[in-house]
Amino acid sequence: MSDPLAVVEKVSTPLPELSAEEIDAAAKRISDIIEPTPLQRNSRLSALTGAEVYLKREDLTAVRSYKLRGAYNLMVQLTDDEKAAGVVTASAGNHAQGVAFACQAMGVRGRIYVPRTTPKQKRDRIRVHGGAFVQLIAVGDTYDAAAAAAADDVARTGATMVPPFDDPRTAAGQGTIAAEFLEQLGRQPDLVVVPVGGGGCLAGIATYLRERSPQTALLAAEPTGAASMTAALVAGGPVTLPEIDPFVDGAAVRRVGAVGYQAVVRFGGAVRSHASLPLLTSTETRSGAGSFRMLHVDEGAICTAMLELYQNEGIVAEPAGALATAALREVEIEPGSTVVVLLSGGNNDVSRYGEVIERSLVHQGLKHYFLVDFPQEPGALRRFLDEVLGPDDDITLFEYVKRNNRETGAALVGIELGAPDGLDPLLDRMHQAPIQCERLDPNSPAYRYLT
Repeated sequence: MSDPLAVVEKVSTPLPELSAEEIDAAAKRISDIIEPTPLQRNSRLSALTGAEVYLKREDLTAVRSYKLRGAYNLMVQLTDDEKAAGVVTASAGNHAQGVAFACQAMGVRGRIYVPRTTPKQKRDRIRVHGGAFVQLIAVGDTYDAAAAAAADDVARTGATMVPPFDDPRTAAGQGTIAAEFLEQLGRQPDLVVVPVGGGGCLAGIATYLRERSPQTALLAAEPTGAASMTAALVAGGPVTLPEIDPFVDGAAVRRVGAVGYQAVVRFGGAVRSHASLPLLTSTETRSGAGSFRMLHVDEGAICTAMLELYQNEGIVAEPAGALATAALREVEIEPGSTVVVLLSGGNNDVSRYGEVIERSLVHQGLKHYFLVDFPQEPGALRRFLDEVLGPDDDITLFEYVKRNNRETGAALVGIELGAPDGLDPLLDRMHQAPIQCERLDPNSPAYRYLT
């Protein structure tokens, strides 16, 4: 199978350079089919940070993410021969919806490759947007596996590739987000917070800000389990991560694109010291009056942000969509500053909320798991409840198999605390009780079977 990172497009004309001028041209190309999305002040996040926080609501596009911008801007520039050959793309789900929408709108046949882990909600929406013009093919467990299959398709059939991020036409379309919020805001924001996956959206926004809003700082947030842009900055170019956590499916990419990496370098992004890498700390450099910073956000913190958006504003955000808002809790923001946060997508499968809640509780220190050796005698569980559990604690999981040939029987016990500071008292009571209790470390290999 060919290398998905070495896809060569068949194009008859030179690709346009990524520039603010080309992004403005992209805005005109897509204006007939894509309406501007709202820029909304968020009172809760403003109070939390002390800044004026505005959400750029890309979850309100026709495909519930910004990906339609890049897909349509690229496809509308294809030649008649390229369209006739059909288009192929790989995607974690959102870009696929953009391509599917464009295929049906333009009457172009397309084959779309997605990982088998792509949420059902996204796969269903791809079929709806593409209709009879699109064939959906699920392969592999990651975006990179889908990209490899798409590359093989192009090599075999001569179809036209529509890259999800590593193409200046895609990035220019996604950069129209910046053109919109600058016009909507009516002034230069102090800070813009952008989620990072493959780097196409970041490339477009960074390019536009560098040329049209040079006083604005840029914070790029990527999930801790897929920190591919930071790896690229450390290495001096895009590199392939050996493994990633696919949970934040819209931003879980093993390797960022060259277009995104180059745009970040031009903006001023670099790593000061390799010493920061083992601790996965953020990196920062200055570029004129603005600044650039990479930030890693824990997947549990992203889940917490998803739930807060839903419970407070009624916003359904997918993990990648809430990535930038989650970053606001990880940094200090100058009071009174103006901050624009990209809420990048709302394609979240409702069936995932159980895992979202679980990850959020673990992140907040409210959910813990233990292996408990119970004496095989009447009343053992009652004593555990009376002597170990606190008044605000609750057992959420109890799995126990009685073994008659042993004096004790192990049980897997999940406990939800009333407050994070209840953990130490709970551990003290466990230590004093005549029962063996072992806490499962969230960072241990075995723990992944619980979440």
